[in-house]
Amino acid sequence: MDQSRPRPDLIIFDCDGVLVDSELLSCQCLSDELSLSGISLTLAQALELFLGRSTSAVTQHYRELGQMVPVDFPLRLKSRVLTAFETALRPVQDVDTVLSGLRVPHCVASSSDLDRVALSLRVTGLAPHFEARIYTAQMVERGKPAPDLFLHAAEKMGAEPARTLVIEDSVSGVQAGKAAGMTVWGFVGGSHYRGRDGRAILSAAGADRVFAQMSDFWKEA
Repeated sequence: MDQSRPRPDLIIFDCDGVLVDSELLSCQCLSDELSLSGISLTLAQALELFLGRSTSAVTQHYRELGQMVPVDFPLRLKSRVLTAFETALRPVQDVDTVLSGLRVPHCVASSSDLDRVALSLRVTGLAPHFEARIYTAQMVERGKPAPDLFLHAAEKMGAEPARTLVIEDSVSGVQAGKAAGMTVWGFVGGSHYRGRDGRAILSAAGADRVFAQMSDFWKEA
């Protein structure tokens, strides 16, 4: 890391696509569940429209288009996702090593609900790195790309936004971190960025730095 720039007082990690390689799984689940409601959404469209967004953002999107999803859609989607995660979810390569070596306070701030984040961390063995330091969109009025969640996490962790580093993989997450006045690093090492120019996507969203391997976490920073 650039020695002229001090290390942050807090690092906030997004969960999906940063700690766990979940985005393709969750977006496929979203596509499959919407199809049961008569709504066509390809995997590519799901990644484009809803990467890093909450389930409420999905239902609001279709409501604004005049397409109503069933009242039980969030519960059905959650059940489908949790089942997929139990059997197929894996941690992002080298993230355990990064977390084990951190000497900076850190937490998770995710658009997913608390149950899903807790399961994701449990099945991938990452839960001990965070314990109860998990913050989700359920805890704030507005989800990403609004800054509310990151500001809430920083407040709870006792850190100033200007001294906080956010690690994000989505446009909405990058925008939320920058709106919160934080430094944001974009991570494009998840499987959902294969065949997509993640570096250009997250740089255009405002990321201060973009990297593709957790083993390079502190390199050239």
